[in-house]
Amino acid sequence: MEIHLFPKILQFAEDNGYSIVLAEHQNWYPDFSFVKKDNQALKFAVDLKTAYRDPDFPGHVNGFTLGSHGAYFKDRSSTKNIQFPYADFEGHFCLGIIYTRADSKDLGETEVIRVKELEDEGNDKNPRKYRVTQVENLRSIASVVKDFQFFVCEKWRLASDRQGSGNTANIGSITWIGDILVGNGMFGKLGEKWFDEYLMNYGVTTMMKQGKAIPIRSLEDFLDFKVGDKNKIVPLRSKKKLRGEEGLCE
Repeated sequence: MEIHLFPKILQFAEDNGYSIVLAEHQNWYPDFSFVKKDNQALKFAVDLKTAYRDPDFPGHVNGFTLGSHGAYFKDRSSTKNIQFPYADFEGHFCLGIIYTRADSKDLGETEVIRVKELEDEGNDKNPRKYRVTQVENLRSIASVVKDFQFFVCEKWRLASDRQGSGNTANIGSITWIGDILVGNGMFGKLGEKWFDEYLMNYGVTTMMKQGKAIPIRSLEDFLDFKVGDKNKIVPLRSKKKLRGEEGLCE
């Protein structure tokens, strides 16, 4: 997807007076740094994010991971695993792609196609039988993805209050497509400063609950700890099948 989109991204940057700096390493943040040509102090971070529609929960995607809330997120002058210090960016955006995974009936999962023009001469040590095609016929091979939907949104507006993966410090996203497309994340009523503070303290700050000190890992607990007001949380639409309607995730 990056290969296909990159010419358009370059053209957009050029039309608006920006140059693009690519991440030096695959695991660095962000994917693209937009730097103003006539004022290089003006920078914007853009990450390319993809998620597929969840076939078991209509209206939802499987979720995005929105970058780390670890070292460079907490220390905003850090240059570890980030192209420029986090504080150097005026804004942090996601170029999102939602897609549907093709049905297995559309794909020949056990079929192997060899392109005659790309074969090594005399290199046929594998006894398996292949279907040979011409380069111009490659367009007929079924794609594994379809029904693309694109959107652009500030990162904090997509965020949930959970990690995006179990054992790493990745920011998780909301999953209801209707909310994703309008940026109605859980911090929608609170703003980016609350998003920053919550993630900086995620799992580190503790509060007393039922007589025990517990690490704060939910926005509800964080608001209770900070101001005693939970009414500013945007409800997170649940994927749970057994519930008759959408509501707050437990």
